[in-house]
Amino acid sequence: MLLGSQLRRLREARGITREAAGYHIRASESKISRMELGRVSFKTRDVEDLLTLYGITDDTERASLVSLAREANVAGWWHSYSDVLPSWFPTYVGLEGAASLIRAYEVQFVHGLLQTEAYARAVVRRGMKGASEADVERRVALRLERQKHLVAEDAPDFHIVLDEAALRRPYGDREVMRGQLQHLIDFSERPNVRLQIMPFGFGGHSGESGAFTLLSFPESDLSDVVYLEQLTSALYLDKHEDVTQYETALKELQSDSPGPAESRDLLRGLLQLS
Repeated sequence: MLLGSQLRRLREARGITREAAGYHIRASESKISRMELGRVSFKTRDVEDLLTLYGITDDTERASLVSLAREANVAGWWHSYSDVLPSWFPTYVGLEGAASLIRAYEVQFVHGLLQTEAYARAVVRRGMKGASEADVERRVALRLERQKHLVAEDAPDFHIVLDEAALRRPYGDREVMRGQLQHLIDFSERPNVRLQIMPFGFGGHSGESGAFTLLSFPESDLSDVVYLEQLTSALYLDKHEDVTQYETALKELQSDSPGPAESRDLLRGLLQLS
């Protein structure tokens, strides 16, 4: 995505159309579009040819961008789990790992980054009916591996609004749910985590369309991405008008929900009742 955005910036600065850029590397306009969105792999030769077309002659700048192309083609750690993942999800894992700010609203269950191992296993078993125990365990292992990013030295900020429904819908037995509630209380005290609960008592709210995740990146060239998961696919939205609407919805959810301290008290109350 970073390389694609820089190639787009260079192309637009020269006033070159996608069609002309595609012709230069013996490709279609749609391929240039996919390259600039970070949706396809990069051939080093294509990147070098585009840099020449865009008038980039400085050896240092060219070397930096060509190096970025090589890095972009290296498979991430999550690709080893591709056998148990839906086809659209590896892209999300890569974006999540690159994000400096993750904002989300979840209604069906606790967000994957905050699930305990036991709770995650219950969620995966429910979602992978008929799967072998080995496949279930590999999916759980991936989820736990993703969570390491949240406690790493360069961890992203994570702002999450959980609907109360996600806390009251049982996955696993009573002890699993108690462990999950305590885990949320503990994680809510981390400096990079802002956890809020949208209570039933509030009524209708701006999250009426369902769960979504907003990903922001440290590179200024990269636009925010909205991730929407569906039953058989997922959507990745990066148009400014789409992102703005979801940002507005999330800000309203945050404004309408109790703050982190009050939400922590709500979690403690649910734990006592469980």
